[in-house]
Amino acid sequence: MSDKTVKFRHEMKYLISYAEKDVIESRLKTFASIDSHAIDGQYFIRSLYFDDLWHNAYEEKMAGTAVRKKYRIRIYNYSDDFISLECKRKQGNYIYKASARLSREEVEKIIKGDYAFLLKRDDELCREFYLECTVNGMKPEVIVDYDRIPWIYDQGTVRITFDMKVRSAFTDWDIFSKNIPVYDAMEPEYLIMEVKYTEFLPDIFRSILPPEQSIYTAASKFVMCDDVKRNIYGFN
Repeated sequence: MSDKTVKFRHEMKYLISYAEKDVIESRLKTFASIDSHAIDGQYFIRSLYFDDLWHNAYEEKMAGTAVRKKYRIRIYNYSDDFISLECKRKQGNYIYKASARLSREEVEKIIKGDYAFLLKRDDELCREFYLECTVNGMKPEVIVDYDRIPWIYDQGTVRITFDMKVRSAFTDWDIFSKNIPVYDAMEPEYLIMEVKYTEFLPDIFRSILPPEQSIYTAASKFVMCDDVKRNIYGFN
């Protein structure tokens, strides 16, 4: 995807309880709908995040750097039917996600450190990722797993998602396996609610948002899961 078509979206995050989720969903049902891609109302997301030799993705997030980016490979429901290489750019409260499709064979090459094929791809993102891997030593850092309930409104211009049971994995990069060891990355009574919208958030949504003080900005799922790895391995 070319940066010529960049369109940043607003993003807000909240740390909420399951009781709060139930109240919010009861109101969402009156004007929003579950994303059609969900199976029985939700789907499983697995993202393999990458970081460079200097751990810039982690350090910039922790430092609150205003403009930053993260690279990841994402799959759904352990399937190789749809695999995407993504770069999530963040600028304040605005986000932009560039993506390119990958095959399972290409994912396996990347994990083995074979990046040459990326230069032959037409996608600008693939060539950019090749440079990050070869020049800055970008390599797999941590796997982030969670279950997502996705609500959409107005053809997806507004999305509210509930991300539950965030888990961390870092001993095996076989992202298609259901058997790799995972570790809980957040307290079981909480989940992450994300609100994304393109131009403006309709008042009907603002009326159901948690109180302003509930905004969860201290960490991302990537940082939470990387912290689990750092704590187990005993380094900061």
